[in-house]
Amino acid sequence: MTEPQETVETRGNERVDLIASDTNGDGKPDMWVSDTDGDGKADLFQFDTDGDGLVDITMVDLDQNNNPTQVVDGDGGLPPQI
Repeated sequence: MTEPQETVETRGNERVDLIASDTNGDGKPDMWVSDTDGDGKADLFQFDTDGDGLVDITMVDLDQNNNPTQVVDGDGGLPPQI
């Protein structure tokens, strides 16, 4: 998806990718876990579910309780730097 269907609010304005992982073994990242407020804890989770290199699902955990606060289709306005 090139255009987010919905923009998500994050804890901060930074984006520090803590994990960029290739979960399906095709040699390209398909999962990104990021910290947006500089506290070193993940609060933004993004997944490429169809292998095209673009974010298909974005989840945000605003209160960092390990439960998504918001889940949207697309990159949520925060595409990873690939």
